[in-house]
This record gives sequence, C-alpha cells and structure tokens, in this order.
Amino acid sequence: MNFKKIITLFSLLLISGLIVYGYLLYRDIFGANTKFKENEVFVYIPTESDYEAVKKIVSPYIQDMERFEMVANKKSYPERTEKAGRFLLKKGMNSNEIVNALRINVPVNLAFNNQERLENFAGRIGSQIESDSLSLLTAFKDKKFLEENGFTEENVLSMFIPNSYEFFWNTNATKFRDKMAKEYRKFWTEARLEKAKLQNLTPIQVSVLASIVHKETVKRDERPKVAGVYLNRLERGIKLEADPTVIYAVKLKSGDFTQVIKRVLYRDLETDSPYNTYKYEGLPPGPIAMPDITALDAVLNPEKHNYIYFCASVTNFGYHEFAVTTAQHEVNRQKYVAWVNQQGIKR
Repeated sequence: MNFKKIITLFSLLLISGLIVYGYLLYRDIFGANTKFKENEVFVYIPTESDYEAVKKIVSPYIQDMERFEMVANKKSYPERTEKAGRFLLKKGMNSNEIVNALRINVPVNLAFNNQERLENFAGRIGSQIESDSLSLLTAFKDKKFLEENGFTEENVLSMFIPNSYEFFWNTNATKFRDKMAKEYRKFWTEARLEKAKLQNLTPIQVSVLASIVHKETVKRDERPKVAGVYLNRLERGIKLEADPTVIYAVKLKSGDFTQVIKRVLYRDLETDSPYNTYKYEGLPPGPIAMPDITALDAVLNPEKHNYIYFCASVTNFGYHEFAVTTAQHEVNRQKYVAWVNQQGIKR
C-alpha cells in the first residue's frame, strides 16, 4: 500500500469518526431526553439548592442523566448561584432545551378568597408557594410591619384583596407580604378613599363592614342594598346585630372554625366577644372573613334607602326581605323561623 492510499484511508477513517462523533454529540444535545408520560410537568427547586440537589430533583424526569450533565456543563449551568424556582419541562425536550428551561422561573398565579382568619389565609398561600404557613403568619404579624402600615393582628386580614396575583414560587414570606401591602395601597385609589370618607369610614372599616356584607349574601346584586342597611344602622347608632358576626364569635370562642352553623340560637347572642354585634355597638375589631371586591365596592357604593332590617326570604331563596319598621321585620322573621322549623334545621 503506497503512502497516498494510506493518507486517503486515514482521511476516510477520520471523517467517519468525526461524523460518528458529530452524530453522538448532536444526539446528546438535541435528542429527546425526557421520560415522563404527561405533556408537561413542573419541577420545583427549593431555595439554596446546589447542583447536586438539582440533579436529584430532575432525575425522575430525564432519560439519560449523563447526556443532561454533559450539556449542563457545556452551558455552565452548575456554576449558577441561583437555581431555585418553578420550571416547566415538556415531553420530548432535549438536553439543551431542559437546561434552558431550568433557567426560566415560571411564576405562579395565586388566587385566594373568603378566608375567615389570618391562619387560614397563611395556609392557603403556603400551599401555593415555597414559604410555609408558619413563616407567612410570622411575617403578617410582625409588630414593626403592623405599626408602620397602620394595622393590628385583628385587622391585617383587610390588607389582602382577593384577586389573581403573579408570584415566583420561591418568593419568601416577607417579600410576599410586602408585595401584598403594595397591592393594597394600589387598590385604595383616591376615588375609593373619597367614597370611604363619604361613608365616614376608614379603608379598614370598609373592609370590616364588607366582610359582614360578604357573609350575609352571596347575591352580588343584593350587596349594595345590604350594605345600605348596615350603614343606616351605624348612622343612627343602632347595633348592627349581624348573624355572621355571632357565628364568628361562637367559632372563635370554641376555637373550631370547621363547624357549620346554619341557625343562630338565642344562647349564641349572649356570646361575650367584641365580634358579637348583638352585644356590642359599632364594627368588630377586624373582618370576619376576607371580603371580595364586589363586597368592598358595595360598601363604597351602597344603595340609598330607609331600611334598617332584613331577613332571609322564604320565597326568593338566596335573597332577603327588607323592612323599615320593627313590625314589618317581625312578620318577615316569623315566616323565616317557621320555614327553618319546617326544614328541621336545629343548628
């Protein structure tokens, strides 16, 4: 074999080797490297996770970890300081796409409403982001924060306006709280503040009254009318005598917020609690639930009328019968009591 043939053969072998190497490299980088059946999965990487922790978390979703690590090293992923977050992996992704996906922290759309207590709210949020309920509750009750923002432990629930908010999953408790405080200030525009002033209420008092309105009726179109009743009572110095506040007081005293109370009994009206508006005049010290925006706006835009009483209707279920005089109200109340007794509702 002459020298020319040797060079030719060597060149062919080299080219073949490069082709094979190129194919293998292409496969490692661009070949599908997932092993989950779903079309997409979210991967959650906790705060302060290092590269070794990341590999353990993603390994159940990756077909060939060696291929993944090779690409991760080439793209300098292991050297990244910040790795925490919520990341979206899609079926059929290659190693290159997986590494790229692990650089994009996908926000969580948080939704919450109708939480009765700060503890319930902390638990609700703690189930959706990395921070647990205890750290959230501690942040919410921080004395310095409360004083600087004009809240107390009893009324700070007013700060959280039910809506849909976007947060990174790894947002810590303090940053979550501060962002919600910012959203609260954004909600209370000059126009809303002026409307609250016209009702002789502060924003916190609006939230407290709105929580009662929210609990009284699920019918959004009726809420301005119910709000008008309570505002009439406040203006005339009449006790609110709101059943939802009594129910809240009973639950608070027992410590059991899981109990279902459909009927308020006479003994319940004697519950000694500042939340019992049958016993104490004015508004409770804090909201009895988290009012939604329709309830807040109902208090800010109440229906103008002379009603000071209302009772659940037995002919138009879900709505109420309104009255100006005690006599009118007593007729409505007796109809409701008779219906409740007929239904066998004792508690």
